[in-house]
Amino acid sequence: MKDRLPGLVAVLLLGLLVLGTWWASDYALRSIQIDPPRRMTHERDSWAKQFVMVRTDPRGHAIDRLEGTTMEHFPDTDNYEITAPRAVGHKPNSPITVGTALRGTLDQHGDRIVLDGNAHLQRLPDAEHKQLDVRSEQLIIEPNKDLVHTDLPALVVNGNSTMRGQGMRYDNRTRQLTVKAASDVKISGEDQANSNAGPKKATKP
Repeated sequence: MKDRLPGLVAVLLLGLLVLGTWWASDYALRSIQIDPPRRMTHERDSWAKQFVMVRTDPRGHAIDRLEGTTMEHFPDTDNYEITAPRAVGHKPNSPITVGTALRGTLDQHGDRIVLDGNAHLQRLPDAEHKQLDVRSEQLIIEPNKDLVHTDLPALVVNGNSTMRGQGMRYDNRTRQLTVKAASDVKISGEDQANSNAGPKKATKP
């Protein structure tokens, strides 16, 4: 028995050492936060100057172009904030549109462009269409739908005709223009003769 006593003491001490080490490790893991959650603050994580972004169709043809002076990405919103944006849409079988503003936001994974501050959209003239101008403090472009709209006051100039309203919607695929709550509509005689209709809130310019 006396010969076994030192061995038993050694085993006991080894067991105590293992338990003590396990307790210390567990205490450290519970006390010290490992890989704390990332702080989502409105601080840019990437940026570019004088940038150009081009979107193509499945055949590789450019159909949308977005450029600006600066572009900054913010992880808390996952949005791109743009200075002096210029958005150009030139899809097949549709008139070319150009949207500009003082500031812009690219959000919804690139499915929406919000133009803020002196927002201006032009549908360039061609053989079949006169130039269409839309001005507002904010215009929202949905490139995938070839659509632009706003709920703010807007001024629409189509050829020699003008329309003012609280909100507007223009579908470049169908060329359907809707001016909501129109308060001032002036249709030129030439435009009225071409359309064979009087002033409308919804037109196909």
